[in-house]
Amino acid sequence: MKIFNINSKKAIGMCFMALLFSCNDDFLFEEPLSSLSADNTLVSVAGFETYMTGLSWAAREEYSQDDNTFFITNFPGTDVGEDAGAEYFTYRNWISYLTSVTPEVNKNWNWAYGTMLPQANTVIVYANKEGNNGIWVSDAQKNAVIAEAKFYRAYAHNFLANLYGDIPIVDTILNVPKYDYARQERQKVYEFAKNDLEFASKWLPSVDQTKPGRISKGIADHLLTELYISLGQFDKAIESASRVIDSGEYKLMTSRFGNSKDQPGDVFSDLFRDGNYNRSSGNMESLYVWQFESFTAGGGGTRDGNQAVRNFGPFFVKISDPNGLPNVPTNEMGRGVGRVRGTIYSLYDIWNDDNDIRNSEFNMRRDFYFNNPKSQYFGQLVPKRTSAEDTLRSMYSYPRKIEGEPWNLNNTSGRTSKDVYVYRLAETYLLRAEAYFRKGEASKAAEDLNALRRRSNAGLISGNDVTLDFILDERARELLFEEPRRRTLIRMGKLVERVRKYGLLESSRSTIQDHNGLWPIPQVAIDANIGEDLEQNPGY
Repeated sequence: MKIFNINSKKAIGMCFMALLFSCNDDFLFEEPLSSLSADNTLVSVAGFETYMTGLSWAAREEYSQDDNTFFITNFPGTDVGEDAGAEYFTYRNWISYLTSVTPEVNKNWNWAYGTMLPQANTVIVYANKEGNNGIWVSDAQKNAVIAEAKFYRAYAHNFLANLYGDIPIVDTILNVPKYDYARQERQKVYEFAKNDLEFASKWLPSVDQTKPGRISKGIADHLLTELYISLGQFDKAIESASRVIDSGEYKLMTSRFGNSKDQPGDVFSDLFRDGNYNRSSGNMESLYVWQFESFTAGGGGTRDGNQAVRNFGPFFVKISDPNGLPNVPTNEMGRGVGRVRGTIYSLYDIWNDDNDIRNSEFNMRRDFYFNNPKSQYFGQLVPKRTSAEDTLRSMYSYPRKIEGEPWNLNNTSGRTSKDVYVYRLAETYLLRAEAYFRKGEASKAAEDLNALRRRSNAGLISGNDVTLDFILDERARELLFEEPRRRTLIRMGKLVERVRKYGLLESSRSTIQDHNGLWPIPQVAIDANIGEDLEQNPGY
């Protein structure tokens, strides 16, 4: 299709001739009216604050950079999740799917190395720049900015080491291309991240001095606990977790709270109601929360909103009543497409205590009703289905924590305006329990696990009941579709074993290989690193 008419072509030609015969230095060298380069921006406290806001955005892009990378990365091909719809073919066959060119293998690497680390290192380098010393009111103010950036740098390095094992450490910014990155041993990466977090813990403000979504001391100590466990430093892990638990700034929520406290439900369901994620609601359990807000520029990230309903929710609109009238999207259930569903293990096997409120009707949706107002069956229970596509994709149980108010009031998009927990205090207890158990103090591990079980009205346990598998079971009950499960399993060395035991599909259980306990290094990174052999992980 032609995009210019004759007159427009003549006009372009005349402009080109004018440029050709009127070139001079004043014309060629424009002075931009504004610029957000680091040299122009990181020269004031306000400039650093602008960069830190951008860094918060970049961190949330782990979740919202596209429709499904976060969800494919963390759930299918684990003990708690698997592909649902017939056209989804990720970890149904590990041999053919998980390779050095698999999309999420590349995207996660690029998010960490191409976005998070350059931005975090830019803040750290410029904050320490000699010419910037005069902008700070005090060393404490300067160090608090550096501490927040070091948290994000530690988060990215820990993220990469958990997934890929040995990886390059990137600790500064460069003005010229570099082609000779070398992989560092995983333990050295953890040590580097630990040092960043120890600095962050020292200089970050308390939670009451930070805005929602920004990094406080308790958040750094939470991640530091995980790093200490990875390094085998269990006493230090217990100490850092205890700083969070005993600080008085956080507590497990045990009573109804927030905007839903007078509605049917329980305290666990209150934790996941819209508007209840941040401390302004009375929620003292949340540590680090990614913020989402409808009708707000930048409030939804690249893909506009929280995509949990789209990915985890069943494709319920594919279920029709006996007369062929399909169900419709609703404000409560949204419109899922059945991208990822739970396994038999996570949806049924772990719920062996009838009193556990985490399995109550307010927290697990197990019954479905015809919801099309035009249907003569409206409001009636949908009978059990037996076809594979229906039961695997269109109508399956799921945790109701994914439900929320539709993004921009559009219940057909599969997105919500609900915030997302990155860390909450319940996981701090789980990490400390793991540290106690690995140290050989199973009775103290049981005490921490019982803190969660008591809140959930589940039966209490003793030290004799505690194993790593029991801790993973408790993590599944508490953090189902909330924690990044694949990274947890890889960190704990349990991925392959647990998929073989609990994977939903026989093809997934039988094709996973021992080397799948780590992801491959992206082939594009290996090819670009021409000055050094960036070795591939064994088996790929």
